[in-house]
Formats: sequence, C-alpha cells, structure tokens
Amino acid sequence: MNPLATLRSRFATALATLTDELADSPAVLKLVEMVLPAKDAKLGDYQANCAMPLGKQLGKPPRDVAADLVAALDVADLCETPEIAGPGFINLRLREDWLVEQLTAASADVDRLGIAATETPRTVVVDFSSPNVAKPMHVGHIRSTVIGAALYRVLGFLGHEVISDNHIGDWGTQFGMIIYGYKHFVDEAALAAAPVAELSRLYKLVNQIGDYQSAKSEKLPALAEKIELARERVEDLKSAEPSGDAKQDKKAAKELRKAEAALSELEKEQADAKAKIADFESDATLAALATDHPAIGARALQETAKLHEGDAENRALWDRFLPKCLEEIEATYQRLGVEFDHTLGESFYQPMLAGVVDDLAAKGLATESEGAICVMPETMGLADNTAPFIVRKKDGAFLYATTDLATIQYRLGEWQPDAILYVVDHRQSLHFEQLFATAKQWGIDSIDTVELTHIAFGTVLGEDGKPYKTRSGSAVGLTGLLDEAVDRARSIADASPMLETDAERQQVAERIGIGAIKYADLAHNRTSDYVFSYEKMLAMNGNAAAYMQFSYARVRGIFAKAGVTPEAIRESGGPIVLNSPAERALGITLLQFAEALDRVAAEYKPNHLTAYLFDLASRYSEFFEHCPVLKAQTDELKQSRLLLCDLVARTIAKGLELLGIQTVERM
Repeated sequence: MNPLATLRSRFATALATLTDELADSPAVLKLVEMVLPAKDAKLGDYQANCAMPLGKQLGKPPRDVAADLVAALDVADLCETPEIAGPGFINLRLREDWLVEQLTAASADVDRLGIAATETPRTVVVDFSSPNVAKPMHVGHIRSTVIGAALYRVLGFLGHEVISDNHIGDWGTQFGMIIYGYKHFVDEAALAAAPVAELSRLYKLVNQIGDYQSAKSEKLPALAEKIELARERVEDLKSAEPSGDAKQDKKAAKELRKAEAALSELEKEQADAKAKIADFESDATLAALATDHPAIGARALQETAKLHEGDAENRALWDRFLPKCLEEIEATYQRLGVEFDHTLGESFYQPMLAGVVDDLAAKGLATESEGAICVMPETMGLADNTAPFIVRKKDGAFLYATTDLATIQYRLGEWQPDAILYVVDHRQSLHFEQLFATAKQWGIDSIDTVELTHIAFGTVLGEDGKPYKTRSGSAVGLTGLLDEAVDRARSIADASPMLETDAERQQVAERIGIGAIKYADLAHNRTSDYVFSYEKMLAMNGNAAAYMQFSYARVRGIFAKAGVTPEAIRESGGPIVLNSPAERALGITLLQFAEALDRVAAEYKPNHLTAYLFDLASRYSEFFEHCPVLKAQTDELKQSRLLLCDLVARTIAKGLELLGIQTVERM
C-alpha cells in the first residue's frame, strides 16, 4: 500500500469535480502533486496545498475552495476528518485502525512487504556500465554501473519487465591502438602472465606517444595562434580612448578584464602543454619511441580500419584479446554483484552500420559535409549552433552515433520496449540530445511512442575538487578502489567482539567495503558531483552503508536476545498496536517504503531510496529509545514491538538489496 499514491488518487477524483477536468488531465495531475507528506507531524501525516493555486484559477477564496475540496473528498476509510488550516492548507491524519491493518498485511507479506506490483507494467531497457573492454575498469565506471543496476532492480521489483544491456566498447579505436602496440611493443611474457594488464600498458603507451605527438605538432601551434590573437585583442582594448560615457567605459573595462582572463587561461594551457612535452622528452626511452613511430595515432587508426575491414591478422588478434578482457570485467561485476541480461557490444552492431547510413541518406536525413556523412542540426530539429551529428567520417569509419542508432533500431525490433534508459555521465548530454532527435526523425517502427531518456550523472571528485585520479594523474582502477575499501572495512570487522572467525570477519569486511562504495554513490543526487572519501563512506553514523548495515544487524540482534526467531513472531499472529507517538511515527515510515520506490522509478534517482532508509533507521532509533521491546509492559505489547522490529529489518534488507548492497547479521 502506498498512502501518498492513494491520497493523490482520491484528490484527483475530488479535484475533477471542481474544475470540470478529467481526473487524469495534466491540470489536475499538477494540482495532485501538491499533496505531500507533512513537514510537521503536529499538523498531520500528509498535507494538500492545492487549494491556493486552484482558488486563483477559479476566482474564489482558497479556504472556500479547500472546504469544497474536502466536501468532495472520499478518504474516510483511511483518514480522520481532514482539517483546513491557514489560507487553505488541508491537513490529513491517517486513521490508526487503517495503519494497523496495512502494517499487519505488510508484516505477513514475506516477499513484497505489502507493496503491490504496478497495474501498468512497462518494458524498460536499461543501458548501463558500458566500459571499453581493452583496459581495466576505473572509478569513472562506478556511477553508471551502480546507478543502472539499482534502477534495474527497483523497476523490476515494482513489476516492470526490465532488460539490462551492457553496450561494451569492444570494436573501437582502442583496439587499433592495442593491435599497433602489440605488433611493436609487446612483452610476451607479461602478456601470458597478466593479459589485461599488458594490453592496458600497450594502450596507454600508444596513447601517450600519440598525445605527445599531437600536442607538439598540432596543439602548441594552435595555442600560439590563439594567444597571438588574444594578445592583440587585449592591446586593442587597452589602447582604446575613453568615450566619456561612464556606462560605455565600464563596459569596455569589463571587456578588457574578460580578454585578459582569456589570455591568461590560454597562456596557462600553453605552459601546461609545454611542461608535459618536456616531461615526455626527458624520458629517453619514450622520446626514442616517438621518433621511431611518427604519426602513431594515424597508424593506430589504420589498424582499426583493417580490423573493421576484416583483415585476417587483426581479426585473429581481436579474437585472442577479447575473451581475456571480458573475463577481467566479469570478475569485477561478480564482486559488485552486478549481472546483465545481455552484453551486446559495438562489434555486434558492426554489420548493421552501413545500412543505417544508407537508410538515413535515402530518407534525406544524412548529407555529405566536408567528406563526412552527417545529420545536420536543422534536420534533427535542433538549434542551428548545434554541431552536426556525424554518422560516417570522411575516411569511411563509423562512429558512436552510427552504432547507437543501430542499437535503438535493434532494441525496438527485438524487445519492443516502452522506454530505453541510458545511464551515462552528463558530459555526453549533447550526444544523446542529437541521438534521440535523429532517431525520431529517422522514424523507426514505434519510435514515437518510446521514451528515450539520458540518465545523466555527475563526476566522482577527489579532495581537490577535480576528477578523482591517482597521484600520477591516471584514472583510479576500480579493482584497487574496491580492495582498499574492503581493507579499511576490515578494521571495523576486526574491532567487533561479535565476529568469531577470520572468515566471518573477512566476509563482513567485503560486504561493508563494497556496500560503502555503492551506497556513497547512490546516496547523492545522481546529477551532482561528489567528493570521494573513504572516511565518510565507512562512517558508522549518518547516511552511510555501514550505518544502515549496523542498523539491520542491531534490529536482528533483538531476536537473538529474545531467544525467538522472526518467523515464529510472525506465525504467532499477534496484533500490532500503536500506543505511542514513536510507534506511530515508525509505522507510518514503514508504509512510506512504497512511496520512496515510486519516486525512484518516477525520477530515476536512487537517492530517494537511500534517504528513505536513513529516515527509517532514524525513526527506529527513536522508537527503540522510547519503546522498550524485550522489557515491554505486557506480552501483547512485546509481541507488537517485535513485529515492528521484524518489519523494520526486512524493509532495510529489501531496500539495501534493491540498491545492490548485502546485509550482515552481526557487526
């Protein structure tokens, strides 16, 4: 049962009688969204603020509108008589007998805790994680992976048919770089001992040499030209005579400061580039490799092109390298407890790409521009200053744009989804805006009725406020990240007198450490950046996984002290009573689990669930402080409070499970 959804449904019916609108019309639904949990429990459990805007719309005093609304409202079965306060607020307090009935039903529902599956299930494809397989996963992959997995679980629990697809990068430029590196720089012994580590080294080496060559031959000259123009701009502004008009002179001074700042930024960028070039050239081995392998970036692209054209040698190397890469990634997924229904990478769609471009051209959507085939902004229906959407480069190579269009076409034909969600960081926002616009114009079967949504997320930052990296400046490896979290969590496990064996302590450390990484990510609004901190992640208080796991273990510990199992308490069939404010507040919070899950599904934001779990744990602490359980005044009260404890533990466990986090029985 979802109290908020039930109340909103009843309000929609009542509002429709006052506005001559249908209950599901946009105007009514907008007003219905103003029915919310009350911020002050003294005023009630829920509050409706829709009488004020409706009063303006109808030209009537809001209190009169509130009175009419209450008269039309049918909530007697779940609420006490609504109260009108202030200028027209409607305060609602849930009936105690209704609360008890719902809590009793939730307690008896072992699998779903009283949460009904949706009556309108959808088929939803969730595209998440999607690493490039030729190199180890790093900290940048954690957000897509855990956010996508959480959405997959929550939507599935709510009754939707959810399909997860890991669109891995297994065919792109990185393989050309690895193939080139293998042919010229491979250490066969290292490759045999640790394949992915050696392939990653080859990729980084080729990329490092390519970046150096590009910086020296292209970036520095381009910066020098920009700096010269910027200096001329500053000199022109400095030499301009004052106009005598204070407003104009103030504007000119502002333009000068802006131009000077732009020049300073360019000079800093130039200095950084020169420093990196000098650092590279100070390494005699790297400098020699750069001399011996000129234009290495172009040569790597040639290897990519040969792979795509079916070159036997390059295809054999790809077939040799790919399984090892996939094994490494799968090991990380197993540790994270993440599974996929499908793993269809770029290589799967390669045979379809030429057809995509041909069809776009045949429909007049794709045209030639400077040798490349593009969908232009006006064709996509986007602003003129938007960059073209390139589907084939002038050298004949296809891009992410082409693959993603083929992917949409395949998914619509194969799975007939109602929605496709792409859990990808915010820096790809323009790509997805162009992708969705092009797909709509392309007119694939049923595309107009499918929800295409970019589930954007922010960046994981270091303490310096910059993207989280190692001291050397490279991305932090995900395996090392997890290892350190588990190592730190081991100190928590070692300090526990309740854990008896080393194996148990290590299992608890693994669950706490991995859970800490996941929960810290999910607890933030996904659109925000957040600072990575092991100390905050592993905190035993506040909105952190360790605290939630401790809260679960704490509740479960009551049953051990009582010498009874939760199953036995449930089977005894005793009534739930809500005699105190703390019991009642806990009971209402338990019923709001469904509300939290619905918010996650509506906004695709798992932080609504973490916020709910923290609130539930806080309500339980208040309940535990004010309501003795094992020393309750009567056996009936003890039974009731044990039932509430059991429901709290199962709700926390289910919530953490949906977030992909394991609980611990003792901690």
